[in-house]
Amino acid sequence: MNENFELKYPEGLEACQEDGEIFPLVDEEGHVIGSATRTRCHGGEKPMHPVVHLHVMDKQGRLYLQKRAMNKDIQPGKWDTAVGGHIDFGESIEQALRRETREELGITDFEPEYIMSYPFESSRERELVNVFKTTTSATPTPDKGEIEEGRFWDIAEVEATIGKEIFTPNFEQEFVRIKTALIK
Repeated sequence: MNENFELKYPEGLEACQEDGEIFPLVDEEGHVIGSATRTRCHGGEKPMHPVVHLHVMDKQGRLYLQKRAMNKDIQPGKWDTAVGGHIDFGESIEQALRRETREELGITDFEPEYIMSYPFESSRERELVNVFKTTTSATPTPDKGEIEEGRFWDIAEVEATIGKEIFTPNFEQEFVRIKTALIK
């Protein structure tokens, strides 16, 4: 993975000492400027924190999507990107991408291809989304604690479903941005 897509931690910066998951806070270029808890990041204050998304394609050109578990705090029960997760403080983008892919889908052998990074804002949070894709012949095994179900979708089926409140708003916006990169 290209080092230009790694987080840039300033020397000597330490994580905040609060309880809970700690995320790095970043500016729009991916420079780490601090840290905060998951609760603060999702509580409406909207400090920008980095996340990873991996779009998983099969050899037939279909896109794997996950249906978010009903216990998720954001967008429960909606279909979303195959892998999406937060980067923990001190973790690189690649480490987070590989950890999240292993945890959510059980896939460990893959080569991620960087597509883009962009800021995303919802009513509750603001994220710097680092988007990747991979093509695999592995069979995903979704973590039932995180994912209600998952399956491969034809691109035409995804396009026909956009706007019907089946997908997360973030997935819909991202799919439109990167569709060309997915199908080339």
